[in-house]
Amino acid sequence: MSHSVERQGPQSPKQFFGEELRRRREAAGLTQCALGEQVVCSPSLIAHFEAGRRKPRLEDAQRLDAVLGTDGFFVRLRRALDGTSQFADHFAPVADLEPLATAIETYAATLVPGILQTEAYARAVLRAGQPNYTTEELDRRVVNRLERAHILKDPGSPMVWAILNENVIRAVVGGPAAMADQLRHIVALGRSGRVLVQVVPHSAGAHATMGGMLTLMGFADAPDVAYTEGVYSGELIDDPARVAQCRRSYDLARAAALAPDASLDLLESVAEEYESDHRP
Repeated sequence: MSHSVERQGPQSPKQFFGEELRRRREAAGLTQCALGEQVVCSPSLIAHFEAGRRKPRLEDAQRLDAVLGTDGFFVRLRRALDGTSQFADHFAPVADLEPLATAIETYAATLVPGILQTEAYARAVLRAGQPNYTTEELDRRVVNRLERAHILKDPGSPMVWAILNENVIRAVVGGPAAMADQLRHIVALGRSGRVLVQVVPHSAGAHATMGGMLTLMGFADAPDVAYTEGVYSGELIDDPARVAQCRRSYDLARAAALAPDASLDLLESVAEEYESDHRP
């Protein structure tokens, strides 16, 4: 079967990487499954690379060069991809996958998940993380973050389930007015049925995911993945055993959380507290 396709426009750098990977894999007589076994990647991840949906890690590119005998070609091409994404390098693969997912389940320990953030909240978070941004750079980063929420406006977009530690709603990010608006925004999404929201109250004590941020993504035609994030770092996990372990932790956090209606009531109550603080 011919693999030639009519070009509809210039390729993105990730698409070029993927096209080259597919061409050289086929020239080597390897299937996606066979290449995945040799470079320690799942076949679905190889497929995402070739489709231009995922940016490989540098170590992935190094292994591709070793297996395909391409003398550093994919390492050089991978390094050229840095700076082409709207997002931090460790998060870019997640941003690419969000619109493709059928389900996004996230646990937040300290901050409102990016996909749910309002402009004022996002601006406060990004300014705190890098206080010497120029105004133009800060504006660009805020817009990039807010654009991720566009998938919530499409009825066919992923089911989103957000579990928030109570720390998230008690930390005053951007001031009382910004926090009130942020919580009202989450409540509106929850009341509309677009996002399922739960809060793990302080009274729940210790639970499985309290130490950090965790996101699970499910797909119609590919295995689930998990993503964990720290300070200026993140890890996308596609190993089935580790994804299953993350799933168990998420389910335990869900078991510790308030029911959705009670969670939204709590969010509204805290929003009212912030609004009272904001009044003269």
